[in-house]
Amino acid sequence: MKALILCGGKGTRLRPLTYAMPKHLIPIANKPILDYAVEKIHRCGIQEIGFVVSPETGQEIRDHYGPAYSYYTQEQPLGIAHAVQVAASFLEDDSLLLFLGDNLLEDDFQGALDQFRKEELDALICLKEVEDPRRFGVAVLDPQGNIERLIEKPKDPPSKLAILGLYLFSPAVLLAVKAISSSWRNEYEITDAIQWLVDHGRRVKGRETRGWWMDTGKKEDLLEANRYLLDTYARLENRGEVDEGSRLVGRVMIEEGAIIQHSTLRGPCMVGAGARILRSTIDPFTSVGPRCLVEDSTVAFSVLMEESCIRSIPRLEESIIGRRAVIEEEDGNGPRIRLHAGDETELRIAH
Repeated sequence: MKALILCGGKGTRLRPLTYAMPKHLIPIANKPILDYAVEKIHRCGIQEIGFVVSPETGQEIRDHYGPAYSYYTQEQPLGIAHAVQVAASFLEDDSLLLFLGDNLLEDDFQGALDQFRKEELDALICLKEVEDPRRFGVAVLDPQGNIERLIEKPKDPPSKLAILGLYLFSPAVLLAVKAISSSWRNEYEITDAIQWLVDHGRRVKGRETRGWWMDTGKKEDLLEANRYLLDTYARLENRGEVDEGSRLVGRVMIEEGAIIQHSTLRGPCMVGAGARILRSTIDPFTSVGPRCLVEDSTVAFSVLMEESCIRSIPRLEESIIGRRAVIEEEDGNGPRIRLHAGDETELRIAH
């Protein structure tokens, strides 16, 4: 079994952040989105991992993970099935765990992998019941869980089971992705490849996921993912320096080298290594990245990336602040602020 993680696309909905970095490396709860998938794959005992990357951001993903993994460039965003074709030389005759790198799943991958192997399937598609399935590919199952048909973004959905970003395939998937034609979107759809397997008598089943699932394609999605992950994993842990004038309330995680002075931190929240929180309040569902500075400010429900600086801001909320950005107010008496600021942004507010 090998794993292939798809990391293509330009992340246009997350600009300006994605002008400077791939969306897949944006830190959520102080860890790059991709790392959550890589860790789950390794816990399944899968060591060989390939990444399909775009020309614009592929080098940063290579730099992040190094030479231990394989990388394949998808020159044009022509669909998931096309990405599998691009990495065909990596797959050879092995089974495949395929994952969309901008997705986050609460469930581990082991249960799906065990079912795939036990039932000797050609494909196992992970599904999630959603309120509005018109935005997704949708699966129709028979009573035994076999997939009967798939519909891409149906106007009148026959079911509420949306297709997630986790798939397991036998080597037959290479036959399928080579056999299909491009869709009306000029993309090679993975739903068409799965339908090809169904139509050719292959064993294809769906598996419903019970835990949460998030596609981190927009600012709101990232903030919600940060909330979920902090709520799931945060615990009371102090490895930094907290003075007597500070207060930790609830599940607050403070990493080594962080300094907290005359401040209140309300969990679930996380403070990265080397960060400094001075005369400030960190409210729930906030991730403060490594070496950040928060001074004379209140931050809530936000993601502060490494080395960013928040100074004299009465209340910053529902914001994503890029690396080395500086956000400060001259007199500290302004209103609440919501921002989506890219790397090295400088924003100084005067009244």
